[in-house]
Amino acid sequence: MDQNLKDFYFFSDFLNRAIFTPSGQKVGKLVDLVAERADPYPMIVGLLVRGGGKEKRLFLPWRKIRSLEPRITVNGEDLQAVKATFPGKEVAFLKEEVMDKQIVDTFGAKVVRVNDLQLLRVESSLRLCHVDVGFRGLMRRVGWEGLMDRVLHWLFSYKLPNQFISWKYVQLPSGSDLLQLSVSQKKLSHLHPADLADIIEDLSGRERSAMFHALDTETAADALEEIDPKIQKSLIEEISVEKASDIVEEMSPSEAADLLGDLTDEKAEEILEGMEKEKAEDLRELLVHDEKTAGGLMTTAFLSLPPTLLVETAMARLKTEAPNLEIFDYIFVTDEEELLRGVVSIRDLFTAQPHQTLSEIQSQRVVSIKPDEHEKEVVDMFAKYGFRALPVVDEENHLKGVIGFRSVLEVLAPDAG
Repeated sequence: MDQNLKDFYFFSDFLNRAIFTPSGQKVGKLVDLVAERADPYPMIVGLLVRGGGKEKRLFLPWRKIRSLEPRITVNGEDLQAVKATFPGKEVAFLKEEVMDKQIVDTFGAKVVRVNDLQLLRVESSLRLCHVDVGFRGLMRRVGWEGLMDRVLHWLFSYKLPNQFISWKYVQLPSGSDLLQLSVSQKKLSHLHPADLADIIEDLSGRERSAMFHALDTETAADALEEIDPKIQKSLIEEISVEKASDIVEEMSPSEAADLLGDLTDEKAEEILEGMEKEKAEDLRELLVHDEKTAGGLMTTAFLSLPPTLLVETAMARLKTEAPNLEIFDYIFVTDEEELLRGVVSIRDLFTAQPHQTLSEIQSQRVVSIKPDEHEKEVVDMFAKYGFRALPVVDEENHLKGVIGFRSVLEVLAPDAG
């Protein structure tokens, strides 16, 4: 191949260009580039050309390419041998398998679309180096890049930047319409659950399910708590009951109860049957309450301790139980019959003497609410008293659950995520 080449090309530079023999005979039209499946920067191994009376596709190996500029020319006049040739190694068809696909961009915590591909010349070969996910790539592909540059420069003296993702971070799973970053499985668990939820919601149905299936149990549970309830329901219904039980078990009790409440009674019971008995019973207790009542807003993931317990022991218990708690601001003091006797704030706990008992430092002026009170009353009480958490008790003052401030925010702004 001649060396009079640019350093970089774009896939859009080649798509639909005519292919010629040295004598000027038109072979056909380039409809795809074929790349090896190799890391980190795949080499282009040939062109896929459509031509001939029956519009058949034929594969032209890269070694047959004589020149790329000013037009694509192939070596030799006899293409019969070429027509019978097809790559024996595992390859990727870039237009068919890469262009217009979605990428989970974990760096930007979003889903983006492949608008173009950048190719780097390495001696006489081309290698795939970047995925173009920006608006400039889309304009280039439809032939409007130059016009767009002139208009933006004239109006705003601005040039739209390129938005590239290095191909070394991209992998192409077989049989999927979703491109994923090769580091995604490592990085997904480090994303904030709200960002991960946004990514999952942005995907279409099949890709959404594929990503959710790929998450570990803990990450899936964290993300599921942030996902729109309608999507929550579809995701949990598409996985096995065993996996659903494991995920729901990792969710906060209040969020898990909301999710199970949206399922059929049969499906919810199947999931509960697969969970640890104690956690399942806690959820069953939450499920009996209307979601717009205090009982429907409360969680059972709080720490209650007896009044005779020493402060140093309470701190040790708090440290041990912390991974399973949803309410961290207070320790609730209860007797042997689970009657609420007082509340200890974390601040008071840390400023108390190690050998004091909880009964010595507890606040006995406890404000609580009944399970059947409407959510509006809950909001009013949080606003009036400036609570970070509110205990829920029955008529005999047995502690049934605790409402966290986040649950109040979800009542005030249900669409805020």
